[in-house]
Amino acid sequence: MQVTGLYETHLPVTDLDRSVAFYRDVVGLQLAQLMPERGIAFFWIGAPRQAMLGLWQSNPLLRMHLHIAFSVSLEELLAAPTTLRRAGIVPRGFSGEETDEPVVLPWVPAASVFCTDPDRHSLEYLSVLPERPRPELGIVSTISWSEWRRVVTNG
Repeated sequence: MQVTGLYETHLPVTDLDRSVAFYRDVVGLQLAQLMPERGIAFFWIGAPRQAMLGLWQSNPLLRMHLHIAFSVSLEELLAAPTTLRRAGIVPRGFSGEETDEPVVLPWVPAASVFCTDPDRHSLEYLSVLPERPRPELGIVSTISWSEWRRVVTNG
């Protein structure tokens, strides 16, 4: 797969409120999504939907290890499950479930395929989609690529 850029990175934090204030007020990033019930905040880096920083309060990150997302073309992303399987790597969805198609984060919207590296760090191949954001379809959940195509085709 041809990686075209770094889309997101995540940092563990000990105090989400303090870190949100720092990255918003000191660093000057735009808050994209705050999920205090899960201890997560996302910031846009530069223009919205171009790059993102995720802050995770300690416990969720410990389960996740470290995470990095690579921007790829939509064509590459749609082929990613097959490409990964050929390399002996299991393609996964947002919650770690095995998958044969990308999942879509409707609030961005972006399509993703996840896997792990040899040290169990989370890797994500991601393509930002041209459609309008659909936060009503889920902020902390994903839908399958097939379901997303039905939604955007049927309005």
